[in-house]
Order: sequence, then C-alpha cells, then structure tokens
Amino acid sequence: MKKADLNKYEAKLLEEQIKLNQDLAGIGTFNTENSQWEAMPTSQDGPESDMVDLADRVEDYEGRSEMVKTLSRRLTDIQDALKKITTGGYGVCEISGEKIEEARLDANPAARTCKGHINE
Repeated sequence: MKKADLNKYEAKLLEEQIKLNQDLAGIGTFNTENSQWEAMPTSQDGPESDMVDLADRVEDYEGRSEMVKTLSRRLTDIQDALKKITTGGYGVCEISGEKIEEARLDANPAARTCKGHINE
C-alpha cells in the first residue's frame, strides 16, 4: 500500500479513536487497573429514589454497559489497525491474507477482513 494511502487511513483512524474516547468518557470511566472502560451509573440527584426510579437507573446502567462494550470493541479494532500501520500488515485480510478492498477500507479503515470474509 502506498504511503499516502496509509497516511489517509491513519488520519481517519486517529480521528475515530479520539471520538470513541470522548464517547466512552461520557458514559464510562477508564479503569487503570485492568485497562478497560467500565460503565458508570447516572448520578442520583434530588430526593431518595423510589422503586420506579431505581428500576430506571438499573435499565440505564445496563444500556450504558452494552454501549461501553460495543464502543470498546470498536476502539480495540481501531488500535489494532493503527498498530498494523506502524508494524506492517495493514490492509491485509486476517483470514485469507489477501489485500482488503480499497472501498472496504474507505468505509471502515479498521476492517480486519476482505469482503469475502466479512461475516467470519
């Protein structure tokens, strides 16, 4: 892959990495002990909660937890792609070893597989 293309994809990946970290910081906190993002519950302002308020808070926390998992997986893919740009192997399908299509990388710069192996 040409250096200019690598630079283009690296810029896209870095931009998305910043956005993901901002999104994660809005719904979670980074645990330095295990180097993972964890959902944080919404703050409880005002009077003591009743059962409905508690149920709403639990539901909100569960939603935040799922969102943290999804965003964390995406962040890991971004970080892995950035490492591949530095160490080599970027743009190569992890299953077949063939080049990942440019259109696929344009749509998803962190793609790990070619179109033929997209569901694997």
